[in-house]
Order: sequence, then C-alpha cells, then structure tokens
Amino acid sequence: MSAEFNFVDALREVAQARNINEMQLIEAFEQSLAQAYTRNVEPDKRVEVHLDPKSGELEVLVIKEVVEKVEDENVQISLADALELDPGVELGMEMEFPVEREKFTRIALQAAKQTLTQKMRETERNVVFNEYKDKEGQVLTATVVRMDNKGNIFVELGAGEAIMPPREQIPGERLLNGNRVKIYLKEVRKTPKGPTILASRADERLLEYLLRQEIPEVAEGIVEVKAIAREAGQRSKVAVWSRNSNVDPIGACIGHRGNRIQAVTGELGRERVDVILWDPTPREFIRNALSPAKVGLIEVNADRKEATVTVTGDQLSLAIGKGGQNVRLAAKLTGFKIDLKETQAIQDLDAALAQAMQDEDEPRETTTGARAAFDALFKDSKTVASATPEGDTELND
Repeated sequence: MSAEFNFVDALREVAQARNINEMQLIEAFEQSLAQAYTRNVEPDKRVEVHLDPKSGELEVLVIKEVVEKVEDENVQISLADALELDPGVELGMEMEFPVEREKFTRIALQAAKQTLTQKMRETERNVVFNEYKDKEGQVLTATVVRMDNKGNIFVELGAGEAIMPPREQIPGERLLNGNRVKIYLKEVRKTPKGPTILASRADERLLEYLLRQEIPEVAEGIVEVKAIAREAGQRSKVAVWSRNSNVDPIGACIGHRGNRIQAVTGELGRERVDVILWDPTPREFIRNALSPAKVGLIEVNADRKEATVTVTGDQLSLAIGKGGQNVRLAAKLTGFKIDLKETQAIQDLDAALAQAMQDEDEPRETTTGARAAFDALFKDSKTVASATPEGDTELND
C-alpha cells in the first residue's frame, strides 16, 4: 500500500508545482491507466480505474452488464451467473470485477505514464489559456527571456510565455534578456501546440494605459482621451478633452515642466507624444490635429470624411512633417482624409484685402477685378500632400 501512497504524494507534488488542480490530475491518471490497460492487457474488455486520493488505494475493475443471454463475454454476464455472485442483482445492472494486481504489467503502466504526461500538458495549457484569456486587453509587466532568428521576442508573464513579433515591437528599441517591460496583452488563442499569447508594445492602448497611470485627471475621468494615433517609437498624437471647464486638459497631461508626459514617453523609448485639444467640430479638430502647423481655410465634407486644408508656404513643412508623418497622424486621429494645399503667403492676402477696400468707390468693373484677384489667392493653390486615416500619405511636387 505504501507504493500507492507514494504515488499519490507524487501526483500531489506535481499538481502543486505546476498549478494544476489535484483532482483533475488524478482523474487524468485514472483515464490514462484504463486506456493503457485495455490497449495492452485486455483489449476487448470495459475497464475502469479508481485511485483513492486519501488512502492511495489503486483499483482496476472490469465492468460487465447483467443480461438474460450473453452475446459478448468480455462486457456481459448472464443473470444466472450474476445471481450466484450477488443475489441482489437485476437485469441491466453493472457488476465490477477487480483485476489482480499482477496483471498491471509494466507496459500498461508505462503507457499510462505517457498518456498522463500528455494530459498533464493539456491541463497546463488550459490553465494558462484560462488565466490569460481573462487578462486579454490588459497591460502587464513582463520579463524578456529570449529572441528567435525571425526577430520575435518572447516575454515571461508568470505561468505563460508571450510572443511579441516585430510588428508589435517599438522600432529601434533594444530589449535584452532580463529586461522588465510593460506589454499590452493583445490576443490569447488556442492552437494545436498550446495557447499563443500575443504581446505588443506598439499598440495605441499601451499609450492610453500609461496616460491613465501617470495623469490623475485621466485616471479619474476628469480629462478624457478621445483619440490616439501612434507610430510606435517615433511620434504619437493624443486628443484630449476636459469634463471640467476649470481643468486644462493639455496642461494636465503635460504636467509641471513636462514631467507627466516625460514619464509616459520614458516608458516608450522616448517616443514623442503630442497632446492636442479635441473638438466636436471636425474643422476645428482637424486644425488642432495638424499642430504645431498653423493652417488656413479648411473645407470639410463630413459625409465622405474628407477635408481640404489650405496652408501657407512657411507652415507647409510643419503641416506635412518628416516623411509625411504629421499629416498622416492627423488623418488617423481625426478619421478624415486630409489634403494639404499650398497657397500664397498671408501678407499677399492682406494686400488683396486692402486693395479691395481701396477700390470700393471705383467703377464696378474694377471692383470685380480686385475681388477676382482676391479669390485667386485660394484658387491658385495646389495640392502638396494628402493622408488617409489608414495611414497612406502622398507627397506631390
């Protein structure tokens, strides 16, 4: 009996060490041994295995149904024979016949061990899947453990390991084994090889989490993050709005001497984060989103989600941004396709206005000509850049 006790103790230790439910592990073993015994010792019989978790007693039982006429001796016993063994049996009942311990052959136990190992792995996988499926969409602290030759980074979460493919990494960020980093748990799914946990440091929701962590007004809901557009490792734009007219949303996010926003960017490899004011009016929202550039006339087609923005030459490079990044992020942030059109300098507009006022008392034909010259300031503009919310940017000469 001591051998069984030792076996139960061993199962218990495995269950505790691998965070597996002890009774589930015992049940898996019972099924494994039953399958192995049937396959290797008595293939045509119906077998059940019971392991008592308290006493450690192990039983292998052959089950037979009580019938009037036996058609299969492996799974049936006649009523007459059954009554000799137990006067209380009736048709349709099942009888248990203990198997002699000597029949637990080494090959059967070895097969049970292999099946048990497989089931134990499945149980572990289910534990990992269930634990992290509930945490999907959260930000967790993970430890970098390795990198493969495809550039995938693997991070340890505790009970499970997550993969962070190149597209979910911050470009240019160098992570070494042992580094502790914050990751966004993007997806948890089951695969034939076990659960796959997808981690990200490039997702916009990691930035949103950091804003809540570092800015009390955001955590408390006084300042609301309305939209985020991010190009990880380079630049992001965050649109904020205050529910309290006495709280400046941009000032709250930036903090004294920029300490709050610097704490956020410090976690993202010094990624630049622009905080802009959200506006319910698409035209003003687009104007704010294009900052630090100062833009002129904005024509909006709300139905088609398109906007044409007039920009003077001295603000053009700011509006476009390096590699079209500023206008591209503005398009992502607002959800509008944005076309930038270059126009003449603002002083030419002032001159045209002055000329139009001076000619008010002159003949109508002359006045009409001045107005035409004024209108031409906008009609002569040319498209120099456009960006869609999906991130495509076109630059024109």
